[in-house]
Order: sequence, then C-alpha cells, then structure tokens
Amino acid sequence: MAAILSALDNPHRLRILAALKVGGRNYVSQLAREIGISRPLLHLHLNKLEEAGLVTSQLELSADGKALNYFEVVAFHVELTPETVAAAAATLSDKPEK
Repeated sequence: MAAILSALDNPHRLRILAALKVGGRNYVSQLAREIGISRPLLHLHLNKLEEAGLVTSQLELSADGKALNYFEVVAFHVELTPETVAAAAATLSDKPEK
C-alpha cells in the first residue's frame, strides 16, 4: 500500500494514469506529447507507477522497425480505511526513512 500511495502522490503521475485510462494504451513518445512533459521525466514517473503495480509495459516493434514501449493502466482498487492503514503500517520496518 505504501508503494501505491507514494506513486499516487504526484500530479504528473495522476495525469499519466488519467491519460492512459481515457486514451488507452500508449507509447512513451506519444504519451509525453499528450501530457506535455519530456520523455526522460515521463520514464521516471512510469517506472514509479510500474513498480507500484499500477501500469504495465510491453515493448513492441513498429512496422518500420522502431522499438515502441507501450504502457497501459492495470485495473486496481485501493480501499483506504483506518484498518488497511494499520495493516500496511505493520509491514513497515522499525527505522524511519531519512
């Protein structure tokens, strides 16, 4: 749960998820143009979303031989209640992050 909440704690990542949900799967260059951010920054955010299990990627070759990395949203549901927060907190290490 901490990874999901961390991934969702960024306006760019929320916009990326929304764009993929509304427009469907998309490749990095096109998605970067649609959202209005650079490809390196988009990759950074997509990696965070993928690590949290919110998007998946698939590398495909276009007709002209270019490698295109397509991303799409994974169906997810997060129930945020005091009980789920307590359960997630119980899995954390004892040392706080600095």
